[in-house]
Amino acid sequence: MAAHLSYGRVNLNILREAARKELREFLDKCAGSKAIVWDEYLTGPFGLIAQYSLLKEHEVEKMFTLKSGRLPPADVKNIIFFVRPRLELMDIIAENVFSEDKHSTRDFHILFVPRRSLLCEQRLKEQGVLGSFINIDEYILDLIPYDGDLLSMEYESAFRECYLENDQTSLYHTAKGLMTLQALYGTIPQIYGKGECARHVANMMLRMKREFAGIQNQILPVFDTLLLLDRNVDLLTPLATQLTYEGLIDETYGINNEPKKMQLNSAEELYAEIRDKNFNAVGAALSKKAKIISAAFEERHNAKTVGEIKQFVSQLPHMQAARSSLANHTSIAELIKEITTSEAFFDNLTVEQEFMTGVDTDKVNTYIEDCIAQKDPLIKILRLVCMQSVCNNGLKQKVFDYYKREILQTYGYEHILTLNNLEKGGLLKPQTSSRNNYPTIRKTLKLWMEDANEQNPNDISYVYSGYAPLSIRLTQVLARPGWRSIEEVLKMLPGPHFEERQQLPAGLLKKRQQGENRTTLVFFLGGVTYAEIAALRFLSQMEDSGMEYVIATTKLINGTSWVKSLMDRPEAQML
Repeated sequence: MAAHLSYGRVNLNILREAARKELREFLDKCAGSKAIVWDEYLTGPFGLIAQYSLLKEHEVEKMFTLKSGRLPPADVKNIIFFVRPRLELMDIIAENVFSEDKHSTRDFHILFVPRRSLLCEQRLKEQGVLGSFINIDEYILDLIPYDGDLLSMEYESAFRECYLENDQTSLYHTAKGLMTLQALYGTIPQIYGKGECARHVANMMLRMKREFAGIQNQILPVFDTLLLLDRNVDLLTPLATQLTYEGLIDETYGINNEPKKMQLNSAEELYAEIRDKNFNAVGAALSKKAKIISAAFEERHNAKTVGEIKQFVSQLPHMQAARSSLANHTSIAELIKEITTSEAFFDNLTVEQEFMTGVDTDKVNTYIEDCIAQKDPLIKILRLVCMQSVCNNGLKQKVFDYYKREILQTYGYEHILTLNNLEKGGLLKPQTSSRNNYPTIRKTLKLWMEDANEQNPNDISYVYSGYAPLSIRLTQVLARPGWRSIEEVLKMLPGPHFEERQQLPAGLLKKRQQGENRTTLVFFLGGVTYAEIAALRFLSQMEDSGMEYVIATTKLINGTSWVKSLMDRPEAQML
């Protein structure tokens, strides 16, 4: 049982348990001892669903990473390939099967995650190995619970597929994932959305619901509202440097590949307390915690009776864990502080904030020019140039051409494909109309707040020290006073906005009392940042809101990972 998944109003352990049950059932289909051959990308997401102990209970004795050549020796009856449906992986599997000893009596099985693919099966057939598999199945792992209020599909190419390749596979998986969620947590009565992809997902969901028209969902709904948001409705937020503690860890180290592995979720008490704070408020919080822990350890001198000593000893493991956690976070905070207090960080942030407030967005920026001249990392340049473009509704043609020429001459002409991708995705483009809507959007939605309170925030803008994420402002306005009040701004943003109602059975309607606390599921199609998650958690904690938010996304992203996913030769990146 992952306790941290059941802290919130919505118990996400139900989803995790359903996924574990399905996995156990598949493993039991393959009777006897087993070795799992993993598509490396799946090990992270699977780790959140099932630890090795669960696999071991079902006779999994060995685990290998999928790679070409011979399979490592293993004295087992079954070899199971856990893979994404990708053609290049089928070629490796075929090689593994071919290199097997002809007298081997081992059985082969494939589990496709998240869906079976006829193309992949066809490839295995062409390679002459399809007949070698006893079981070919699919494991529908669409939404993975990351935390008590956070679900992710970890579908890294979703934004690229939707906006560059016009491929709607990720949207189909999203709709399927939402249907699974409704089967477990009840039909969501209201659906709102903004953007083309949001419209597609809602249409698919409604179509899937009609296909199951005979089956009435009798579960009392946990969610009142689903809000589907396209990432391209708000291209600005992921490009900006996140300024919460968790956001900065992700910007600096990436939250899934630190050299020293640390679990970062709300299961750790101190992390849950400081993760969403603006980084400038973290130092004070850590020093306050240090005093509390010291005082707790001092209590041992006051323990006189056997009962008091016993009580102190029983609290010791928790106190030692708290002290170790404090030491870890103090070290991380010190490493990050070295970066955030540097001149380079300050200069970069100043330019970002100038763009956000509309200062000189229509001409070549001297700071960007200098960074290119010094051959700063290409990703840094692309984030800034894209940000300027988004805040200016496209760059003037001569500014656009100038940046393009400078980037290609400095970093290499192979990046022409990357620049084209960024243009196609809407992040970096020449201005097509003389009207720039960003200032109107900024003023109407109050996207820039002077004097944002970082220590004791009273508004979501604290997560970027002044900038309120557009995506979260839209969420906030939807809750109160409603989108009708910003109709004009919604028309300026890309894609349609819509509202759908899903009928509930009459009996359930009576049970749902009006005025009780409401829960909204906000689904970001194309990725969400930790700073946006922090802003939604802040809204959930506001006393007067009565609204709790659960966040779902195709992928957890930051500006660097997002821009990288749009680059044409990601392995050639200068980090």
